Amino acid sequence: MPAVVIASLLVLLAELCFAGVSALVKHLTETLPYQHLVFFRNLFAFLVLLPWLYRKRATAFKTEALGLHLLRAVAGVAAMFLFFMVIASIPLAQATLVLLMAPFFIPLISHFWLGEHISVRLILTITTGFIGVLIFLNPFATGLQPMVIVAVIAALLAAWTKTIIRKLSVTESPSKIVFYFSFFASLLSAFPLLIQWQPLPAESWLLVAAMGLLAVIGQLAMTRAFSIASPSRVGVFTYSSVIFAAFMGFWFWHEPVTWHMVAGTLIIFIAGYHALRQPRRAPIQ
Repeated sequence: MPAVVIASLLVLLAELCFAGVSALVKHLTETLPYQHLVFFRNLFAFLVLLPWLYRKRATAFKTEALGLHLLRAVAGVAAMFLFFMVIASIPLAQATLVLLMAPFFIPLISHFWLGEHISVRLILTITTGFIGVLIFLNPFATGLQPMVIVAVIAALLAAWTKTIIRKLSVTESPSKIVFYFSFFASLLSAFPLLIQWQPLPAESWLLVAAMGLLAVIGQLAMTRAFSIASPSRVGVFTYSSVIFAAFMGFWFWHEPVTWHMVAGTLIIFIAGYHALRQPRRAPIQ
């Protein structure tokens, strides 16, 4: 099976996990501050990786890119705080727009930072996918909250972190990339809790643990995907998160599925099909 197809399937798995995290955050923010959820999402993801840390204890912390790991953690935690804020403030369907904006920025960042070629055809493909997202969400009929500005900033940061993964994968394994992110992210996200702490209800612990587990599975799948294929080629499949979010919204919150959602879905997958057919290009030297 071609590497780009495997990477695309891994991105779909990652986005399914991330949509699950978003749904859990939406539910948990009804009783808990989103700052607490950011910390526990990272902490439980780190705990899931402890068996790997024990198995690789002799080489787990050895890295040639500590600065990049820290940069990814800072950008990722900032994006996470903003994203969780958006989820807590607006409906889940609109909140997913945060993730869906990220692919729009990935090829530009990959081009200017990694020197990867970006063709007119690729730009048109990603733009088509983004149009499908707009049709799916139908923001002109329902209106967008002012929080969309926060969403754009979060999407830019998220796109940057995904491009950093591509750069890290040159020397680091997927497990090590996820480990360092979870380690640094746990430390960084703990600072707000020192200022304002609120105990978690007993019934919330299982959901918080599930949020961390889904997050680490999604991180591993996304990291592996971007280590075997260019973010510019498979980033379009992050659009699938809105489809997963729509199903979860329908199942848990009885949010309706309308014709424009179906039309948007078809356009998104047409864009994804054409992304798979993009010819390989060598990086700019």
